[in-house]
Amino acid sequence: MNENIDNSSEKISALITTTLSSFLLPFMLSSVNIALPSIAKEFNMSAISMSWVATVYILSSAVFLVPFGKVADIFGRKSIFILGMIIYSVSSALLALSNSSAMLIASRALQGMGGAMNFGTSTAILTSVYPPKERGKVLGINVAAVYLGLSLGPTIGGILTQTPGWRSIFAVNVPLGLVIVITAFLKLKGEWAEAKGEKFDFIGSAIYALMLVAIMHGFSTITTIKGIIQTSIGVVLLAIFIIWESKSKNPVLNIGLFKNNRTFIFSNLSALINYSATSSITFLLSAYLQYMKKLTPRDAGLILLAQPIMQAIFSPFAGKLSDRIEPRIVASLGMSMTVFSLILLTFITNETSLVYLVITLNICGFGFALFSSPNTNAIMGSVEKRYYGIASGMVGTMRMIGGMMSMGIVMLIFTIYIGGSKIMPENYEQFLVSAKMAFTIFAILCLFGVFASLSRGKVRKEK
Repeated sequence: MNENIDNSSEKISALITTTLSSFLLPFMLSSVNIALPSIAKEFNMSAISMSWVATVYILSSAVFLVPFGKVADIFGRKSIFILGMIIYSVSSALLALSNSSAMLIASRALQGMGGAMNFGTSTAILTSVYPPKERGKVLGINVAAVYLGLSLGPTIGGILTQTPGWRSIFAVNVPLGLVIVITAFLKLKGEWAEAKGEKFDFIGSAIYALMLVAIMHGFSTITTIKGIIQTSIGVVLLAIFIIWESKSKNPVLNIGLFKNNRTFIFSNLSALINYSATSSITFLLSAYLQYMKKLTPRDAGLILLAQPIMQAIFSPFAGKLSDRIEPRIVASLGMSMTVFSLILLTFITNETSLVYLVITLNICGFGFALFSSPNTNAIMGSVEKRYYGIASGMVGTMRMIGGMMSMGIVMLIFTIYIGGSKIMPENYEQFLVSAKMAFTIFAILCLFGVFASLSRGKVRKEK
């Protein structure tokens, strides 16, 4: 089962199972974003505390993605995939039953761990099953499922928040998660453990986890002495991690992939920058539409649908295109369009029309579609089979770290302009200034990402 499977039914089973998972996780993520104001109201949470409901999930996922990617390479990607979905479903039930903000945030952290186990294996499973000539197409379908989940999340999440209540968003994840567990158990025949027999690097994984927590949490409070100290500790741990992994016989993350693989380096850097510049768009606009435009959660969700629906429609096309021409060309064009959309968002005011927002989100969604699946195709195609789990974990890690950095920037700006206050009519103007500042920073950041994307060089081999 270690070779690419030729049987079409096996391929279809793998595509369906991983695609269901790729739909569910972002569906929940975008649903929660639209429900955050309602959650904050029930638990009397500040703007920063509200941000942590989104942030802790991203942080937890980032911490566990690479380690579980390695575990999957050693013990089997199917087993880790199924276990991750079980943890995800259990944590969803706990979230639906939360009676305090502390329980809610703790359960979100557990949910992030389960999500990491799925993120770190689904792309690797697809890459194991499909040959290179078909890989861009199926990765495009998988990415389209991600954005279909993001598309339906705000709309359905808004309806659920407004009618049964925000707890129902987490409750619906439980039966859907169990369906994926059963489907994977029955339909996935292989384990795909190309690194079977290797030892797991527990020390390296621990250093990696502590490093990410220190950097990400420290960055979110960088305006304080505590935040500066935590970030500094994280940087020191990063240096220790690199030294440890360079000497380890069985590293959790092969540093050689970064030393000798230009495509892998710049494709991951491009992904990190792109996610850092775009992950907070939904969070900021959800708050803007509900607080300043006075829209209901359902109506705000319908507006936010504009971005991910474009991503869902055009991602398969972009993935297939990257099977034929250089991924860097398609991805760089996509990121350039994202830069343009972020520039447009810097001009929003109290009077900005909803039509303007929809058009801007459409441009952003189309740009992201052109970037994401070709970039993923480039990353997965640049490594050997035995590193598919790690490479898949890195794809997810860049998404999670990028999302964490994005939210960290927003939280930092909130700290400067709003402080620890709740978002109220008296500080709506400060909130708007914060949002525009964030979009400006994101546009500049994404512009650097265009150059990183172009720097990866040629990756497509003639067949």
